[in-house]
Amino acid sequence: MSTRDECVALDATDALAPLRDEFTLNEHEIYLDGNSLGPVSRAVSKRVNEVINEQWGHGLVRSWNDAGWMAMPTRLGDRLAPLIGAKPGEVLVADTLTFMLAKLIGGALDQRKDRYVVLTDAANFHSDLYIVQAMASRAGRPITVKAIERSALEGELSEDVALVMLTHVDFRSGEMLDLKGITTKVHDVGALMLWDLAHSAGAVPLDVEGANVDFAAGCGYKYLNGGPGSPGFLYVRKSWQGVLENPLPGWLGHARPFDFESEYVPAKGMQAFVTSSPSIVALAALDGALDVWERASMEQVRVKSLRLTDLFIELVEARLPDVFDIATPRDHAKRASQVALRHAESYGIVQALIERGVVGDFRDPDIARFGFTPLYLRFVDVFDAVEILVEVMNTELYRDAKFAQRNAVT
Repeated sequence: MSTRDECVALDATDALAPLRDEFTLNEHEIYLDGNSLGPVSRAVSKRVNEVINEQWGHGLVRSWNDAGWMAMPTRLGDRLAPLIGAKPGEVLVADTLTFMLAKLIGGALDQRKDRYVVLTDAANFHSDLYIVQAMASRAGRPITVKAIERSALEGELSEDVALVMLTHVDFRSGEMLDLKGITTKVHDVGALMLWDLAHSAGAVPLDVEGANVDFAAGCGYKYLNGGPGSPGFLYVRKSWQGVLENPLPGWLGHARPFDFESEYVPAKGMQAFVTSSPSIVALAALDGALDVWERASMEQVRVKSLRLTDLFIELVEARLPDVFDIATPRDHAKRASQVALRHAESYGIVQALIERGVVGDFRDPDIARFGFTPLYLRFVDVFDAVEILVEVMNTELYRDAKFAQRNAVT
């Protein structure tokens, strides 16, 4: 079993260790919830203050031109593109994730008008399930949405399927799906593939181009550290641009927005998927958050992520044998950057940990979820977090009545 001294030694040789200083962190707290909301970085604070105090404060409306506000959705898309393996001109940053999915679902269904089935994962994030049902009901023809067990996907694929929408990393367990393999099987039956990359972008290396992905969307507030409610991103492969139509058209997606024409004419490229005026302050926060990624490669992040999660699993199993069911795959090829522990008292366990300075979160019905974000997390943090988890379990602190009441956000 790894010792604390060994963890300290790992931190001393960690190439990513200097990046921790770029974030505002509570040194008396171990933050294992970056898979839900990443911390603020110094670059975010600087960039947001620049927009508020200078561009908005002094430039006012002139900043739409002078500060390049109009180009921010596509400029940030190009900054983010390398993190998902996309090319310049294939990514847009504007609305939140669910709106991005709505645009892609609606557009994709219009491209397969002779087909009437959409496949998705029964264990998908609920917002994804809601929006796919809503968009299917507005498709102008009967569409059957089938929420299936992901293991049954291959048997459900047929020439009736218009679209398959899956989340690349399961938000509960952290299981990672085969991006390229599944996309290939979907294309083999003539269907389109839409991936939700919410728990993938900034967590694992992605290659949407190499996997021949049609469409993808993700959020900016988890591993990308863009802030609460940060704008999401939308990916449309180059070959689909000018073909796929935005089902939620708006004036800033118009080819000539300031001609104020009554008929919609889509702009070229990714600009066509902009709908209304984006939140410039929110875009500025994500812009600042992306600065740190210029000093880290996704390959470095992945190597450290697997070492951190391996360490956590090793220590939990050694110190608390048979206490938890580890829901996260052991296989590196199937594991993203979180570890999920199943226990009947997981909610109380998470609350007791938070009170003692270890921040994770709970997902119904029985998962204590811990995110491992290599940009700022240390190996010694993992060791110390397990020490506190052992204390909570051995003393049964989680049974305290104050931890029974559910918070609005778990």
